[in-house]
Amino acid sequence: MIREQLEQQQSWIYLAFIALGLCLGLLAPEPMAAFEQALWPLLGLLLFATFTQIPLLQIKQGLQDTRFIAALLIGNFVVIPALLGVLVVWIPLPLPVLAGVLLVLLMPCTDWFITFTHLGKGDAARAIAATPLLLLVQMVALPAYLWLLLGSEWLQLTLSPTLLSAFLSLIVLPLLLAWLTERAAQRSATIERATHALGWMPVPLLACVLLIIAATQVTQVLALRQLLGHAVLIFIGFLIVAALLGKALGHLFQLPPTSTRTLVFSFGTRNSFVMLPIALTLPNGWQAAVVIIVCQSLVELLGMVAYLRWVPKRLIPSKDTKKPTLTASKRGR
Repeated sequence: MIREQLEQQQSWIYLAFIALGLCLGLLAPEPMAAFEQALWPLLGLLLFATFTQIPLLQIKQGLQDTRFIAALLIGNFVVIPALLGVLVVWIPLPLPVLAGVLLVLLMPCTDWFITFTHLGKGDAARAIAATPLLLLVQMVALPAYLWLLLGSEWLQLTLSPTLLSAFLSLIVLPLLLAWLTERAAQRSATIERATHALGWMPVPLLACVLLIIAATQVTQVLALRQLLGHAVLIFIGFLIVAALLGKALGHLFQLPPTSTRTLVFSFGTRNSFVMLPIALTLPNGWQAAVVIIVCQSLVELLGMVAYLRWVPKRLIPSKDTKKPTLTASKRGR
């Protein structure tokens, strides 16, 4: 199996591992609880492997297409947070569940966004170039948005030593190591090959992370089964709104179909696995956020399968290929 085939099948791989984790958690809860200690090293390795695939040294190149970047930033960091602010007011949810919804929907994806953009006939080059900017902006914007939408109680949680330690060790440190690795790869062919090989790791690592979370959080899943139904409807609705928003901003900024599809895949994919370390450090009573994030990632991945058919063929089809022929015939008259 080549890497692209692995990425094409990742939705079903994650679904299978989540189902396996739930079964193991029900059948052997005590043995599976021991695997929870492996979760943090797996998350750290997952984030490092993922960050090494992001061209962190190419931020300037990603800023060249100002119209595309403007549409991307406005959609991800202005319109979507505003829509989620309306959601907070209109839909009453328990605070831990709401925290999970906001954690996972507020910030754009920096991983499979590129994969699905490529598979969905978007502009993968622009997606790759813009990803470092998306990652850096969200690290600054996320605490501010959570404070605005969840209030001072969340601000106290974000300043807790446990959460700050997890943020530094599982997000900032892997990001710094990935940046150093990318610089070293420019001078060493061996490191460059190793970095390329790391591109195989995110899918199996994330599958293992999801299995452990499903196995250790199965009690929470059962307790939240009614609320999970509401969350699933929210996540499906978000996917539809995100696609329409991408099309609208692409039209507003006069972007070509490939760039507009890239907007759609950016707005539709959220940074679920980067939010997991934050959710896992929340105190007792807030652990529902972890289940909500895993639930969203599964809905999103199945939604991306639908996007791959709907977006390039129906929502944002390519321009009529007959137009150049007609123009040429007019010139010939």
